[in-house]
Amino acid sequence: MGKRVGMEVSIAVAEAACQADVDVVAAYPITPQTHIVEHLSELVADGHLDAEFVPVESEHSALSVCIGSSAAGARTFTSTSSQGLALMNEVVYIASSLRLPIVMVVSNRSLSAPLSIWNDHSDVMSVRDTGWIQVFAENGQEAYDHVFWAFRVGEDRRVLMPVMIHMDGFILSHMVEPLEMVDKDLVKKYIPPFEPIHRLHPDKAVTMGAFALPELYTEAKKAQDEALKASWPVILEGWKQWGELTGRNYKPVETYRTEDAQAVLITMGSMGETACEAVDRMRAQGKAVGAVKIRLWRPFPFSQVREAVGKAKLAVVFDRCVSYGGPGGPVASEIRAAFYGEMVRPRVANFIGGLAGRDVSPQDFQNMLEKALSTEEDRQEAYQIYGVRE
Repeated sequence: MGKRVGMEVSIAVAEAACQADVDVVAAYPITPQTHIVEHLSELVADGHLDAEFVPVESEHSALSVCIGSSAAGARTFTSTSSQGLALMNEVVYIASSLRLPIVMVVSNRSLSAPLSIWNDHSDVMSVRDTGWIQVFAENGQEAYDHVFWAFRVGEDRRVLMPVMIHMDGFILSHMVEPLEMVDKDLVKKYIPPFEPIHRLHPDKAVTMGAFALPELYTEAKKAQDEALKASWPVILEGWKQWGELTGRNYKPVETYRTEDAQAVLITMGSMGETACEAVDRMRAQGKAVGAVKIRLWRPFPFSQVREAVGKAKLAVVFDRCVSYGGPGGPVASEIRAAFYGEMVRPRVANFIGGLAGRDVSPQDFQNMLEKALSTEEDRQEAYQIYGVRE
């Protein structure tokens, strides 16, 4: 049993990076991520963490520094949010294509315009297909735990991929929660030293990210896709070992009261706990409802989603991002794809809400479910923006 403390989640994430003995942190401040790197800079300045803290002039530079340090064999960490992640975009692709196991925590925030500092998942979806392993934290404990898991999985020689940990800005990043901290000996037991296969070194020159003609580029992208999918057993192994050491067990998809559910609410991130509260209220009214919470976003857990939804006839998918002019929210698109080839599949009702931090209550989830149940399938819209004033 670890030490139980009350701590702001951003500070806990920084403490986890410190406990993981990162060698390099490069970052640029942006709300609501700033507390993470501020605290890391204090840990380095006060001598609690023997690392290089590189304050840069932009997020593009932050991830560029991380690429250089990781390529040289240094355990590397950074954090960002929203427009900062957008500014990194060019370099986000390079990190994964070079197979560099950087760990980045994203305090999720809406993208401009209009300017907003509050939370939704529009920044996440801008980097959905960049080749990183991506995971969502539902609460502060999960955010803290997954910093260790990310280094454990990403640096494994069978994987060598960057890992992105998403936590909802303000809702989690600025929340003081009870957390169970682990000790340094446990961390050392869980995360072996980072030993890259190739590294930049002046005595042994190597080329990384070289120019590729059309005859080679397609094969490189095929290899990258196969490598990301091949990370699956190591991802599960990392969660299994963490569970054995701490008693905290994680899976790609979590379920809540779905055993006999005729309808399920599907969420990602901190809304999962709100959905569970709605499920409890509806169960008390005799309704067979459950919740499905997606933790692993990339690689996407298609078969685990199908298993979690089970025999439910209705899946209400809650998205926190608009796919403008598209088929609905990005999560609903994945859910529909997961069931496309199935003979028996649930009706998928997609609601988009919680944009830029607008509150979503248990009653809102109840309202969404009631609306989906009351709409005949052939009259159902592809998606609805919940609570919008028109």
